[in-house]
Amino acid sequence: MRRIILASKSKARQKLLKQIGLRFRMVESHAKEDRFLKGRCSDFVIGNAIKKARDVSRRFGSDIIIGADTVVLVGNKIIGKPKSMQDAFRALKILSKKPQWVYTGIAVIDIDNNKTYTAYEKTKVYMLPLTDRQISEYFKKISPFDKAGSFDVQGPGSIFIDRIEGCFYNVVGLPLAKLAKILKKTGVEIF
Repeated sequence: MRRIILASKSKARQKLLKQIGLRFRMVESHAKEDRFLKGRCSDFVIGNAIKKARDVSRRFGSDIIIGADTVVLVGNKIIGKPKSMQDAFRALKILSKKPQWVYTGIAVIDIDNNKTYTAYEKTKVYMLPLTDRQISEYFKKISPFDKAGSFDVQGPGSIFIDRIEGCFYNVVGLPLAKLAKILKKTGVEIF
C-alpha cells in the first residue's frame, strides 16, 4: 500500500484530508515559491504546487505526493500569506472593499509511475466592508500569518463573507472534488 504524503504544513489542508477519510503523512516543503504574477494566476498556483510536491518527492522513492498553493487575486495583484501584522491589516482592508478570486493549484506526483497530475480551482469571494476596529479585533483572536489573504473562512473570519461563488473548499485551501479526481488516476479512491 503506497503512502500519501501531503507536502504542506497547512492545518486547514490536513483537516480537509482527514475530513474525507484520507490517511496521509505530512511533510513540509522547503521549495522556494514564486511570489510575483507574470502570467495567468492558474499557471502561477500550479507552478508553485509542482515545486512543493517535487521538493518533497525527492525525499521518497515511492508513494503519492500532494502539493497545493492558494492565493487571493484582486485585480492583477496577488495577496498571499502576510509577512507582518501591518501587511495582514492592509490585505484584509483591500479584500473587504471588492470581490476577489481565490485560486488553488494542485499537483499530485505518482512517484511509482513517474506521473504528475495538475489542476486548479478558482472561486469568487465577496466580503462585507470591514472597519479598522473589526480587523484589529479579529487579529486578536486569530493569527493571519498562515492564511492567504489573512483570513480564515472556517473560523471567526466566516462572518466577513457575504457570499461565495464556486467551491467552498477551494477557499479553505484544497478543492476536494478536483483532488479526488486526480487521486483516482493514481489508483486512490476515496469511495
